[in-house]
Amino acid sequence: MDSDATEAAGGDEPTPEVCPEIDGMPKFGLGTWMLDDPEECVAAVTSALDMGYRHVDTAQAYGNEQDVGDAIDQSSVDRDEVFLATKVWIDNLAPDDVVASTTESLDKLGVDGVDLLYVHWPAGNYEPELTLAAFDDLVDRGLTDRIGVSNFQPDQLATAVSLTDAPIFAHQFECHPLLPQDRLLAACDEHDVRPVAYSPLARGRVFDVPAITEVAEKHGVSEAQVSLAWLRHRGLTTIPKASSRDHVYDNWQSLSLRLDDEDVAKLDGIDTDERLVDPDFAPWQ
Repeated sequence: MDSDATEAAGGDEPTPEVCPEIDGMPKFGLGTWMLDDPEECVAAVTSALDMGYRHVDTAQAYGNEQDVGDAIDQSSVDRDEVFLATKVWIDNLAPDDVVASTTESLDKLGVDGVDLLYVHWPAGNYEPELTLAAFDDLVDRGLTDRIGVSNFQPDQLATAVSLTDAPIFAHQFECHPLLPQDRLLAACDEHDVRPVAYSPLARGRVFDVPAITEVAEKHGVSEAQVSLAWLRHRGLTTIPKASSRDHVYDNWQSLSLRLDDEDVAKLDGIDTDERLVDPDFAPWQ
């Protein structure tokens, strides 16, 4: 980040153009995975909301729902203006546990309901018909406005779409220039499901890819901004995690970046499939 941007990040930030939305979901947000220090998490979320972020993503497994809720409560931004998402962990996917753990999540977040609730992984106690029926029930009860899935394979996404009364609104999965996920994007398009990219900066690896650096230097921006703009160009919502105010700000500035056809072709040509999130219970194992 250049000195002017760093200075701005410490004071009044220039506002990029309004964050685009898709069906009420801001297409750019703050991910909170690994923000497990309470003070750091609260600071990151409040900084993001102050800058203009209106989409915050957490999960039961992150252990920070309480901190995310505290940050939203402390913010000057009204709860109704924040698109809030959380995820049900694999141990809580039996029907009764879906309801009980979601209620506990809402208590921690300090809210009556969330805007989007995901099945975190199709693993553990996940049984498609029973689990998804419980998610439908949560929609009926008003505890979540929308349901989503995360880390599903294309066939699992198709099954989920076929089983729910409420539509599957979003599918969240790892996606970045080193893992373009063409098959999952095609599946989302086929089923009218909105793709959401987690780890969109490849956990920092995008800073070491020459093609991304070339585009970043051309525009005078960071590699992070280039990667986020490329994902947005491909139709994905992005939720980069950031802890420092400078990184929260730099990611936000990506909304002002427009890549040209040459830039997009250069990133499309990276041609790797480097998966960084790969637990032993993942469905692709």
